Amino acid sequence: MDAPAVQPGPDQDWGVLVRIWEETGAPEGCKVEIIDEIVTVSPPPSKDHSTTAALLQRPLYTVIPEEWGIYQTLGVALPGRGGIYMPDLAVLPRAVLSGPGYHVPAEEARLVVEITSRANANHDRVSKVNGYAKAGVELFLLLDPWHSGRPTATLYGEPEAGTYRVLQAVEYGGKISLPEPFGLDLDTGVFPVS
Repeated sequence: MDAPAVQPGPDQDWGVLVRIWEETGAPEGCKVEIIDEIVTVSPPPSKDHSTTAALLQRPLYTVIPEEWGIYQTLGVALPGRGGIYMPDLAVLPRAVLSGPGYHVPAEEARLVVEITSRANANHDRVSKVNGYAKAGVELFLLLDPWHSGRPTATLYGEPEAGTYRVLQAVEYGGKISLPEPFGLDLDTGVFPVS
């Protein structure tokens, strides 16, 4: 369950939000994000959640360019949305990560992946879909083991005017095809169901 959120006052700007995010003293392993200008703290992911991330990360490494990386604890900044999200996986060129700081511009990500948990499912399904689309993230994969009792995987892409197009949606057990530069068919049947 999310810890109480910290909401800055109306006079605070992006720099203040970032400082609050950087200085939040959450317990180790917790995820601290800014979602719609509210700082949220989520508990560490479940074993099934972590297993899903690992099972997805392995095939992605076989197809991404050598100069790209896959990151599990990277903040991606969406200043126009008043947010810093920490996707469960973010795929982007390693060169973007050079220099100091704790986050990168969201639009630099080539793919972000969110795996819902019971406590944050609505953030992932609504706020983050909108945020990533408005930031211009090329591809967003939502893995939702909590979707109405039927675990689903939805691939969003082609962001235009702040909105994604659904490229593909399947129930777990089906295949999701990530387009180039990935060119990868993912078997969602290997992901654990919570």
